[in-house]
Amino acid sequence: MKYLIASDIHGSEFYLKKLLDAFEKEKADTLILLGDIYYHGPRNPLPEGYNPKGVSGLLNGVKDKLMVIKGNCDAVVDTYISEFEFFPHLALAVNGKSLFLTHGDVYNKDNLPKGVNGVIYGHFHLGFIEKDNMLIASPGSVSLPKDDFRGYLTLEDETLTLKTIDGKTIKEEKI
Repeated sequence: MKYLIASDIHGSEFYLKKLLDAFEKEKADTLILLGDIYYHGPRNPLPEGYNPKGVSGLLNGVKDKLMVIKGNCDAVVDTYISEFEFFPHLALAVNGKSLFLTHGDVYNKDNLPKGVNGVIYGHFHLGFIEKDNMLIASPGSVSLPKDDFRGYLTLEDETLTLKTIDGKTIKEEKI
């Protein structure tokens, strides 16, 4: 099973198309989105290609391969245009190891959940992979990066890989 994990689309149909191209090129089985799907939020500028309705159409088209976590900018009204569920968080078991996936506004490297081998979150718009006692990672923001890094993570077997939106590998780490 191969997962592609991304976050913080913030309504950009332009960057979602790039992400869906990467999903296809990676031949991933499941696309996991870590929240903030449609709206840009009051502190963010409008991203390039801002079109929440277009984003919903594209995501509804891949709903059978999609898992979505609710972010702090996602609202109940978003469920009215979405043919998929928004989860509060997700847990993945990979070869006996547990990963906790969340948006990042509650659980993040400053407030880690207990009893897991790794945490993957978005929210801060910064892409990274760190490993000390546990794996901590973020794919950054697809549309509004704070560090000019537009990318995603892939998870296959026990390897988590941070990549640019064009598929260039930045860092790999075992869970």
